[in-house]
Amino acid sequence: MTVIGLRPATQADSEFCFRLHKAALGEYVAAIWGWDEQDQRGHHARVFDPGNTRIVTVDGVDAGMLSVDYRPTEIYLGRIEIDPAYQGRGIGTHLITALLDEARRRGQDLLLDVLTVNHRAHALYRRLGLEDVARHGDGDIKIRMRYTPPPR
Repeated sequence: MTVIGLRPATQADSEFCFRLHKAALGEYVAAIWGWDEQDQRGHHARVFDPGNTRIVTVDGVDAGMLSVDYRPTEIYLGRIEIDPAYQGRGIGTHLITALLDEARRRGQDLLLDVLTVNHRAHALYRRLGLEDVARHGDGDIKIRMRYTPPPR
């Protein structure tokens, strides 16, 4: 039985998260903007926030990252990235299902954005009950998705 856990990120996790981002989403970033290592490292240095990041562990091994923003009226899933070696094992489904359960308990919507070129993630989110609500970004490269829990 696989044990999926979350631990708080620290500044020491920065390089792991950068390498993870490159492995998990590099092809999608490259398809839209092109991958420039220096630009990507600079962007990562500006946006990496260990205080709002959790490291996903699988059987005690670091295997991904999760960033969730709890807003007054909604939960925003900012990032979920799973190392390709661990993809397809239900880890993302487990994590997102837990967020959907939390959204239901709190009576709040769950929102996220997915790149239009990331068809696999988009299909997962739709399968789990999120709906497309808008496209945005330069050239509408992102799909905003939302789950609204049923009224209590």
